[in-house]
Formats: sequence, structure tokens, C-alpha cells
Amino acid sequence: MHRNIDEVEFIIFDTETTGLQPRSGDRIVEISAIKFKGKERLGVFDSLINPGREISPDAFEVNRISPEMLKDAPDAGEVIPKFLDFIGSSCLCSYNAGFDMEFLNNELEIIGRKALEGVTVVDVLKMARRLLPGLGRYPLWFVTDRLGISMQQKHRALSDVEITLQVFNKLKDMLKEKGISDYANFLSLFAINERFLKDVNNQKVIAIQEAIDLRVKLKIKYLSSSSAEVTERVVLPKEIKNEKERIYLVGYCYLRDEERSFRMDNILHFEIYKQ
Repeated sequence: MHRNIDEVEFIIFDTETTGLQPRSGDRIVEISAIKFKGKERLGVFDSLINPGREISPDAFEVNRISPEMLKDAPDAGEVIPKFLDFIGSSCLCSYNAGFDMEFLNNELEIIGRKALEGVTVVDVLKMARRLLPGLGRYPLWFVTDRLGISMQQKHRALSDVEITLQVFNKLKDMLKEKGISDYANFLSLFAINERFLKDVNNQKVIAIQEAIDLRVKLKIKYLSSSSAEVTERVVLPKEIKNEKERIYLVGYCYLRDEERSFRMDNILHFEIYKQ
């Protein structure tokens, strides 16, 4: 069953930390999130966390969270379970999600909980890189500027979430303009869960391998990695190959009149071509 991305409950979250290395003892000092569906806001989570250690000078220069602000704050054992309750079954999003997820899972380990499993995670940075391929650099402030979004200098978790939400909505509108509104396609393009991506790509591989065996042409809808344009083209599939941890369909492209390789996660739709 197809679901429109505007029918899905998302959470954009951000963390502020004592430093950059959770495996070297750095901790979360603030976690904030906004829950929404379409354009409707459904809730806000915002809490400081006493990390039980000092904030590095470099981190303080960025977030300006002082020891005085944290001395009476609850610890991770109190805050993180509440955040998990807030997440529920929503799709979790963050800008440079790998960083925030590493810190979140580190906090879960510290308080004796398992790492997050079964939660779908989308990286808004990945969205920006794939939909704005010509920028060359992708810090949040730079992407925000290029999208015409006003950004305040205050660097705190909730303010960054507000900015990321605006970026997310702008990029989502770009997807809609390209005719991409299906949630499964959205996840195939931007989710970072290895297990999820493997399952989705395996489903495509099985179906496309059957087309190869039957020697039939496919009509595919494809998002270009270089231009972010969506095109429909007829392809005679020849083989499926793995290269640099990515899966590709190799086939003769009748649009370009030559053999081409297509990233499996960029194939939005395919069907047997009927002349």
C-alpha cells in the first residue's frame, strides 16, 4: 500500500554535546525535537541533560551551554526514556543523522538500554546532497542560505531543529515538484538504516533479475544523482552488480542510446515495457 509522505508522522531532532567523540566520553547536554505530519505540528520535546562531566571549550563556543545551566538539569537516565516515548513509531530525522544517532545510542548504552532498532531514520543532509547536487558544501547554515531561509546565529538544539524543519519542508516540496511523494521512494532515497535499505533493494533486485532472465525491457522512473532530475526511460536490463557498497542495474538505455548503470536506490518505479 502506497503512503504519501504528508500522511507520515515525522520527528526532526537535534543534540548538543560536550564534544565530538561519544566513545571517548563525550555526552549529550541537550536534546530537542519537533513532531509533525504534513504541515501540522504535533508536539515538541526540549530538555537539557546533566552529562556528569565538563563541556569542552570548543563545544561551549558553539552552543554556549554553561555548567550553571546544567547543574540542576535531569540526567540521561531520566530524559532519554522520555524521548523514546516521544518518538513512538515516528520516522526520525536529523541533519547529519549519523552523528546524532551515534550519541543517542551511546546514551542508551550508558543507561543500560539497547540501541534503537526498528526506528526508521532519515538524514536531511543526505536529502540536501541529493536534491542540491551542485552546492559543493553542505553545512546547515550554507544550505539554509541557498534555500533562502533566514537563520539566527543562536546555536541550540531547538533552534537548529526549527531550521532543519524548514530545510526539510523546502526539500520535500522539491521532491513533490519532481513527482516524488511516495513514502517508500522517499525512504529508499534518504533513509540511513542499513537493514531497511537492504530489504528494499533486495525486493528490487529479485524483480529486476526476473526481467533479466526473461529478457524483457523495463520502463523505469529514475532520479539522476548528478542533476537531481527525474526521467522515465526504457532499459533492457543486462546485469546487477555491486560496486563500492552500492547496487547497480546495468542495461542498455534507449533514451541515451548506450549502456548505462543505474543506482538501485535511485530507481523510483519500474514495470515491464509494453510496446
